[in-house]
Amino acid sequence: MKYKHLFFDLDHTLWDFESNSRLTLQDIYLMLKLSERGVDDFERFHKIYLVHNEKLWDKYRKGFVKVEELRWKRMWLSLLEFRIGDEALAREMGHIFLELLPERKILFPHTIEILSYLLKKNYKLHLLTNGFEKTQHSKIRNSGIDHFFTEVITSENSNSLKPNKEIFEFALKKTGARPEESIMIGDSEEVDIKGAMDFGIDQVFVNYQNGPVNMNPTFIVHSLKELEAIF
Repeated sequence: MKYKHLFFDLDHTLWDFESNSRLTLQDIYLMLKLSERGVDDFERFHKIYLVHNEKLWDKYRKGFVKVEELRWKRMWLSLLEFRIGDEALAREMGHIFLELLPERKILFPHTIEILSYLLKKNYKLHLLTNGFEKTQHSKIRNSGIDHFFTEVITSENSNSLKPNKEIFEFALKKTGARPEESIMIGDSEEVDIKGAMDFGIDQVFVNYQNGPVNMNPTFIVHSLKELEAIF
């Protein structure tokens, strides 16, 4: 068995961030009566939010914005497109979002099945995620997958972010794993695959959308079920 330590990304790989965040935003939309405040189209608001959220996360990974700024500015920038310049509302939305989101439980198909399969084969399973400590632990606990993982390494507790080498150094030190016996499993080429590749760790690119592949990952799968063919 070449690999002993399997490092999984969480959001967009195991935990369906898009579905869970959409439901959470819908709840906020109704709870705060945003339609009465000028946000007249939830679908448009959601699409706008996704764009700003991704741009801010990219800036956060590169060190251009801080955590607290990201949490409320994604709401603020989305509201501005509806000509709503209410910072207090944006901050309230950001706070409620982080309270409600980790309670969501939607996982990608075969998540429980494949984690059970890998655990029975005596692999050490870990999470390596660009997320906040409290939030990520809540997600895996509420969705019932926390018991599968030996270690949960977040960007917050490692003081670094994928694809930076420091977070991979931290992860290997914490788990006692060596690069040659480790593999990174994630959905993002720029974050998961490039980070692991640059650090000398093999990778599995989970290409759910069957989009173009710009790098040369060790393995490519289109569903978690396909991991059985690798491990």
